Amino acid sequence: MKKVPVGVSARHIHLSPAHLGQLFGPGAELSVFKPLSQPGQFAANETVEVVGPKGSFAKVRILGPVRKRTQLEISRTDAFALGVNPPVRESGDIAGSAGITIKGPAGEVAIEEGVIVAARHIHFHTSDAERWGISDKQKLSVRLSGERGVVLENVVARVSPDFALDLHIDTDEANAAGAKTGDEAEIIG
Repeated sequence: MKKVPVGVSARHIHLSPAHLGQLFGPGAELSVFKPLSQPGQFAANETVEVVGPKGSFAKVRILGPVRKRTQLEISRTDAFALGVNPPVRESGDIAGSAGITIKGPAGEVAIEEGVIVAARHIHFHTSDAERWGISDKQKLSVRLSGERGVVLENVVARVSPDFALDLHIDTDEANAAGAKTGDEAEIIG
């Protein structure tokens, strides 16, 4: 059996260095709130408010370290509440995606693109992918068992020697399946 730990990804934002400075002041740096499942990744103490045409969310956690481009990852339910229509995409693929306004303690930034619903995916360390015969960008089927078990289709395999084995689903998917961080999923195809 190909068992994978589940990680439920709540709404969060990745900031570029320039936007971090605009939102928190020149020379601002992120401080670690807690490490995440992927090596070197962390939830920061710093948060922002995101504002859409219909609504807003306060205290949206920033994930670090900073990235080349700013990206907000939300669930479809969050998108309805904000009044935006983001595409389902792999992280980093933000061309032509929805925009949003971001407010921090030192200022605000309006981005024209960068809001996505993250495609469900599994991070594979290269050795895990090789052991199971899985290649980067391969689409997989995954079973989440339990009281409200579901099968997820089109789960993208992301393979790197820098990754730790982990299935990332958003809060809508986790709620539908009755799943939580720390559960196990099974790759079935």
